Amino acid sequence: MYEEILNLAPFDIRQAEKEKIFLPYLKKLTNKHMECSVKYNSVLHGLNFDLNNVEKVSEIPFLPVSIFKSMDIKSIDDKNIYKTMTSSGTTGQKVSKIYLDKKTAINQQKTLAKIMSEFMGNSRLPMLIIDSPSVLRDRFKFSARGAGILGFSIFGSKRIYALNDDMTLNLDGINEFISKYKESKIFIFGFTFMIWQHFCVELEKNEIKLNLGNSILFHGGGWKKLTSLSITTKDFKKKLYDTCGITSIHDYYGMVEQTGCIYVECEYGHLHTSSYSDVIIRNPYDFSEASINEKGIIQVISLLPESYPGHSLLTEDEGVLLGVDDCKCGRKGKYFRVLGRLKNAEIRGCSDTYASQF
Repeated sequence: MYEEILNLAPFDIRQAEKEKIFLPYLKKLTNKHMECSVKYNSVLHGLNFDLNNVEKVSEIPFLPVSIFKSMDIKSIDDKNIYKTMTSSGTTGQKVSKIYLDKKTAINQQKTLAKIMSEFMGNSRLPMLIIDSPSVLRDRFKFSARGAGILGFSIFGSKRIYALNDDMTLNLDGINEFISKYKESKIFIFGFTFMIWQHFCVELEKNEIKLNLGNSILFHGGGWKKLTSLSITTKDFKKKLYDTCGITSIHDYYGMVEQTGCIYVECEYGHLHTSSYSDVIIRNPYDFSEASINEKGIIQVISLLPESYPGHSLLTEDEGVLLGVDDCKCGRKGKYFRVLGRLKNAEIRGCSDTYASQF
C-alpha cells in the first residue's frame, strides 16, 4: 500500500493534503495489524476502539513506544522475519525488538534515501564516520547504533572511521582521507555525544584543526548528556566550526521503532516532518492534541510499518510544534523541536546510552 506514497516529493505536501492522503492508509494499516496481531488486537479491544468511527489522523490509536520492550508484538509469521532490529540500552535495560519483513525493510531504506536526497543530492559522497570499526563487530554494541551507521552508509561511496577501536582519533586516516577528497564534498555521520566527546574535544585539546569546510554533517541520537553539561546546539555547532570549519550541520530525530522515517533539521534549526511521516504533540494530562508552541509528548506516525504495529507511537520525548507549512526554508508540513526526555523516562538514544558510561 506504500509504493504510491513513496513517489511523492519528500517535503512538498501541505499539511491539509497530507491528512487526506494519510487517513485511508493509516486506517488500512490499523485494520491489517488488528487482523494479523493478536496482541495489538487485544490492546485496541481493551480501548473499545472502533475503526469505523475514525475521521481524523489524530484519532488513530497510538501505542506507547515502550511496549516493544515488554512484549514481542508483530504482524507477520516467524518464517517471514527478514531482520530484527533492537534499540540501544544500558546494561540490564530492556531493549525494543522490532521485527521486519523484507518489504518493510526495503521501504525503510527507500524512504531514508528520499529524505536524505533533499539535503545531499542523489550522488554518493566520500564518508567520514565518527565512530570506530568495532561498532559493527561487537554484538553488544550492534543495535540501533550499528544499524544507524549501516543505514546512513548507503549514502557514502568511500568510507573511513575517524576513531580507533579504543576511541582515540584515527588522525593519520583522517588526514589521508581529507587530502584524497579535498576537491570533493564529504559526508560526515555520527552520534551527537560521540562527535563532541571523541572528535571535537580531542581535536581542541590537541590543538588540531581539520579542513572539513566542504562537508555536510548529520548527527543524532540524543542530547541528554550534552544538556546535562550545559552544552547547547549553538555550542555544538561552534565547536565543529572552530575545529573543522564545518558549517553545514543537520541534527535529526528518529528511532529504531520507526526506522527510515527521520525528521531532519533544516537550515533554520527546525525538525521537519516528511511526506511519509508526521508528528502530533499530545497534552501530557489528557492526551489531547496540543496547539502550536504548547509543550507536550511527541507522537510519531509513519506509513512504513507493515510487519509490526508501529505506525502510530507515543514516544518518551517532550516537544513543541513550531508551525505548519510556513518554515522559512520552504519545506511544507509540520516543523517542531524536541525538548528532551520526559522526566523518569529511560535513557534510550544511541548517543545517550553510550554517554551514560561517562
